[in-house]
Amino acid sequence: MTYNQIKGSAEYILAQTRVRPKIAVILGSGLNPIASDIENATRIPYKNIPRWNSTTNPDHEGVLIVGTLDKIPVAVMSGRLHQYEGNSMKECAYPIAVFKAMGIEKIIITNAAGGINTGYNAGDFVLISDHIKFFNDGPLTGEDASMFGTGRFFDMSDTYSEYLRNRVAGAFEAESGKALKQGVYAYMPGPQFETPAEIRMLRALGADVVGMSTVPEVIMAAACGIKVLGISVVSNMAAGVLSQKLSVDDVNETCASIKGDFKQLIHTAVKILEEEK
Repeated sequence: MTYNQIKGSAEYILAQTRVRPKIAVILGSGLNPIASDIENATRIPYKNIPRWNSTTNPDHEGVLIVGTLDKIPVAVMSGRLHQYEGNSMKECAYPIAVFKAMGIEKIIITNAAGGINTGYNAGDFVLISDHIKFFNDGPLTGEDASMFGTGRFFDMSDTYSEYLRNRVAGAFEAESGKALKQGVYAYMPGPQFETPAEIRMLRALGADVVGMSTVPEVIMAAACGIKVLGISVVSNMAAGVLSQKLSVDDVNETCASIKGDFKQLIHTAVKILEEEK
C-alpha cells in the first residue's frame, strides 16, 4: 500500500463527479435500500476503481455511489469487502485510505450482526461503542501509518465517537420515538457462523453483537483520523441464543423488515455528522 496507489484511486473517483463529500457511508448485508435515496448520483463499480477489489458476495452490490443525501454530499459504499471472500485485512480497509485521500472526515459504518446480548431482539439497532478482535492480522501490518497522519502506534480509545453516538441517539429518538441500544461488536472472520461455545465466550468477554466485517475498516479510519459512527442491525440472534439454526435468509428477511427505520436512521446520522464541523 503506497501513497501513490491510494492517491491514484482517489483521483479516479473524483474525476467521475463534481461532488466533494466529507462524509462516507458503508452499507452492510441487506442494508442497501438507502442507496436509492442518493440524489445526483454517480455510480462507480468497484471493479473500475484502481486497486479497489470487487466484492463476490451476491448480497453486496459492489458500487461506490457519490451524490447527495438531503443535499449533503456523501460517498456511499453499496456493499463492502470481507476477509472470507479471500481479501486481506489491508484490502478490506483500502477504501478507507482512499476516502482519506478524497477528503472524507467522517464515516458511518454499518453491518448486519448476530445478537449476543440476550436483551436484544432481531431488528434492534445498536450503536457500536467498542470492538473486540482476536486475530493477529491487521490492515496496517507491515505498514507505516505516518502516510495517514499518525505513526505506527495510534490510539483506539474513542474510535467509535461517544459524542457522535449520543448526538445521533438523541436525535433519532426525538424524531422516531425509538431508542437506540449501544454495545460492543466482536469480529469473527467467517464465512461460517460462530459456534454456540464461541458465542458464550464472546458474551463472557463483554461482546453484545458479532459479525464478519467493520473492524478492518474502523482500524484504518482510526489511523486516518476519520471520525466513526458504527451501527449494527441485529439481523438474527447468535448461535445458541435460540434453539433454531442460523440462516442467511433470516438475515435478509430481518434487514428487509426494518429498511424504513434504517433509512430514517441514516438520514438522521448524516445530518448530525454534517452539523458537527
